[in-house]
Amino acid sequence: MTVRGPETKPTSMHVNLVGGEWFGIIFKYGAFMPHLPVTGLVDGDLDLPDASSKSFWLNGSVWQFPTYENADTFVDQLVRENLLDCDLIIEPVLHGESQDLSPRSIQRRVLQATGLTKSSIWQIERARYATMLLKGGVSIFDTVEQAGYADQAHLTRSLKHLIGKTPAQIINKSEPEQMSLLFKTEPSP
Repeated sequence: MTVRGPETKPTSMHVNLVGGEWFGIIFKYGAFMPHLPVTGLVDGDLDLPDASSKSFWLNGSVWQFPTYENADTFVDQLVRENLLDCDLIIEPVLHGESQDLSPRSIQRRVLQATGLTKSSIWQIERARYATMLLKGGVSIFDTVEQAGYADQAHLTRSLKHLIGKTPAQIINKSEPEQMSLLFKTEPSP
């Protein structure tokens, strides 16, 4: 079991098993594991020790590996055991809704809960959106406009830094490997 943190650049997963199956649960912005400070996991990961071939150790207890079928139950159990928390102001803040907190307090809470700044999250989401547009057949020129980039060079620099590929490489379907930061199946609004 590996806990991965938020990514601000392409990162690779070190996998030793060839032909294995992989399953992941992605938490929404604001969800975090209090005993694993998210700021220490930015662009990194933490391997939890195995208890058996079907279980792992987490916070002093043995847990069964989650599956696609029981992922919701697994997350619910994490919440019940106080191993997963959520700062409920993060989603509204990221959608531009005002809060009864100072800008500095909001900045501190976003960083504490996500490991990232609001600006970094926005840039990552914009790069994801642009990538999904490109993969969906939208031209580079139209992607620049729809995703809000200043020009093609701005789009190229952003995608190269955050996704690890240029727009032309993303459009080229002959390179099927998984791209960093693209674990969502639908574009952001």
